[in-house]
Amino acid sequence: MEPDLFTAAAEERQEKDPAGSPLAVRMRPRVLDEVVGQQHLLKPGSPLRRLVGESAKGPAGPSSVILWGPPGTGKTTLAYVVSKATDARFVELSAITAGVKEVRAVIEGARRATGGYGKETVLFLDEIHRFSKAQQDSLLPAVENRWVTLIAATTENPFFSVISPLLSRSLLLTLEPLTDDDLRGLLRRAVTDERGLKGAVTLPEDTEAHLLRIAGGDARRALTALEAAAGAALDKGETEIALATLEETVDRAAVKYDRDGDQHYDVASALIKSIRGSDVDAALHYLARMIEAGEDPRFIARRLMISASEDIGLADPGALPIAVAAAQAVAMIGFPEAALTLSHATIALALAPKSNAATTAIGAALADVRKGLAGPVPAHLRDGHYKGAAKLGHAQGYVYPHDLPEGIAGQQYAPDAIKDREYYEPTRHGAEARYADAVEWTRKHLGRKRD
Repeated sequence: MEPDLFTAAAEERQEKDPAGSPLAVRMRPRVLDEVVGQQHLLKPGSPLRRLVGESAKGPAGPSSVILWGPPGTGKTTLAYVVSKATDARFVELSAITAGVKEVRAVIEGARRATGGYGKETVLFLDEIHRFSKAQQDSLLPAVENRWVTLIAATTENPFFSVISPLLSRSLLLTLEPLTDDDLRGLLRRAVTDERGLKGAVTLPEDTEAHLLRIAGGDARRALTALEAAAGAALDKGETEIALATLEETVDRAAVKYDRDGDQHYDVASALIKSIRGSDVDAALHYLARMIEAGEDPRFIARRLMISASEDIGLADPGALPIAVAAAQAVAMIGFPEAALTLSHATIALALAPKSNAATTAIGAALADVRKGLAGPVPAHLRDGHYKGAAKLGHAQGYVYPHDLPEGIAGQQYAPDAIKDREYYEPTRHGAEARYADAVEWTRKHLGRKRD
């Protein structure tokens, strides 16, 4: 690393007084074998193993990597381990504070180090998704020419947040949320380890189980909650972290996703798919996650309106009016009361009978139009109100349905190219059963033939 004066002083102070650092920092792994989880990335010969010098010699040097995963899964930890283990020059930047100027300075230093004394440079860039396209572009020559080996970390989907040229020059490594077993081992180590709580407290099974629920796969969150609860227990003169103490210390679990990130779309997708699957409880769970994340209630309401037509349609004609009313209501009242309205609409949509017949019908009609199956409008349907229309044959022979006893005229409405097409295929679900009867009757009286 190349720390500045203040960073060096902070690291020296941390080494002299490790207890002054957060528990999550003190328990950070020092070697790859101490890393919890992510074993699919730590196999012999893997890019991360090569970065720390294992089998990295020869013409096939270590590749630049992009680490993508949720918060607390070990992206920064892996970079830290590399910094301690590698023989290369290690430089760390954060996209929150760094810009093109700082990136160019690192690249220039890397070129000097390589040319001057054969020292390779590893650049760790945290939060790369916060870099603009121009800032990411500035990395390309260094990565392509291997002046630096890049380790970039992001919580955002890199296919949306990282430019394609940089993606193509790097290996994308996906980190998975830590399992309960991973976190359980980490918590128990933190309680007993000399770098951690040194056995000053014990962790009962029920408290440990609640810590795992709070963590939600995030190691940093688990250790932060453990440290806070241990401090509260010791302040009370207790050597056991009681469940009540943990609950008092940690009021609620942090929201699982950043509403500005790609998980925003994942949770929204899960909400709609749960409604489509008629699982009202799962739908309410995802709705609650979106509300807790501070999601815009108008965004949620828009998704519900789409679902009402896409997945329910005429199986329950009342679904769309409910969704539209909910959208109007949340626009007027906002949170927290809007949560009640969104719950109302979500429950109604989840429990409604389902039909995607309206969705498939317009899809099939659009597909034919895009293929060129259109053709002229039949002459008897054309506008006949302007002077000279009759001479062109427009509106001639048109039969007015209201003049007939049954209110339907057996005449051709569709262009010749699609006159026998049947786009709408109603289900027998819910109220759509009566539409199925109606469409069968009307097609018969229109003289339509099935393909």
